[in-house]
Amino acid sequence: MAGSSFGTLFKLSTFGESHGPAIGGVIDGVPANIPLSIEDIQNELDRRKPGQSAIVTQRKESDTVQILSGIFEGKTTGTPIGFVIHNEDQKSKDYSHIKDAYRPSHADFTYDKKYGNRDYRGGGRSSARETASRVVAGAIAKQILENIGIDIVAYVDQVGSIKLGNEVDYNEIDNNPVRCPNGDVASEMEAFIKSVKKEGDTIGGSIKCEINHLPPGLGEPVFDKLHAELGKAMLSINAVKGFEYGSGFDAIAMRGSEHNDLFNPDGSTKTNNSGGIQGGISNGMPVTMRIAFKPVATIIPEQDSINKDGEMVKVAGKGRHDPCVVPRAVPIVEAMAAITILDFYLRNKAVSL
Repeated sequence: MAGSSFGTLFKLSTFGESHGPAIGGVIDGVPANIPLSIEDIQNELDRRKPGQSAIVTQRKESDTVQILSGIFEGKTTGTPIGFVIHNEDQKSKDYSHIKDAYRPSHADFTYDKKYGNRDYRGGGRSSARETASRVVAGAIAKQILENIGIDIVAYVDQVGSIKLGNEVDYNEIDNNPVRCPNGDVASEMEAFIKSVKKEGDTIGGSIKCEINHLPPGLGEPVFDKLHAELGKAMLSINAVKGFEYGSGFDAIAMRGSEHNDLFNPDGSTKTNNSGGIQGGISNGMPVTMRIAFKPVATIIPEQDSINKDGEMVKVAGKGRHDPCVVPRAVPIVEAMAAITILDFYLRNKAVSL
């Protein structure tokens, strides 16, 4: 299977399936002698793991990462970092009813047509469980970026039609199960997700991500534009349906005189409609993104579908699934942002040598 690696210099390759014995990965390109905290890596995995609240899937996984290589006595060795996360709570029998049937809006049909077979247990390789490996690499990238003064923060800004206003407190993000930076709005979102879950249905949402203190000059002006790679990173996450940066789609209704970011004497800009990126290259302002997630495709009510023989069948969701994916997707968005930014940072250092 192609397409299991991401990055150029800082490069992650992942392996494993949702109901296999383990998932994991190999990270190439990490410089030597960088202090790394395994505890901080585990903390990021704990933010993503299932079973952490009443509004996420109740699959019980510790998601304990085991580092196999590349870190010795708390520092990177400069060799590939290999790691594994063992699956502990698979219930494959929950998926026996779809062995020969395709779930609507899942990858079942497309995988079968592409490969001539599929792992129907939890979606196999197409399961969002694969993203735990991305969080490990992202946690490492975040630690390296923090050491050079770059920080990344993401949070839920919308669930269904409930939108976050202008009152934002970053300290609130991990104080509620929704990961919304406003306690009152978070409570409203949580109650709504619970009501949707009670109906056996699911709901979508969106995540905002900000990358601060990024130096100007990261990115390439043609195919490897910074925003293009960030878009690819975000769109590679399961259930993502949309990506915008800076003014995004709001720019459609603006005139150039409104949209242009005028300069201050120090090179910063009075506004940031560009989202920190111009001509595919960072300009030193915060990089701002918004990522839209669809409702999870697995729902409890029966739906019309087809089986592998093209016969009409009924399919109903069973097993343990998220009623809304965005609370657990926040650390995944941060991870993919960190992997992308560190890769460009290392590429830029190579160019300047």
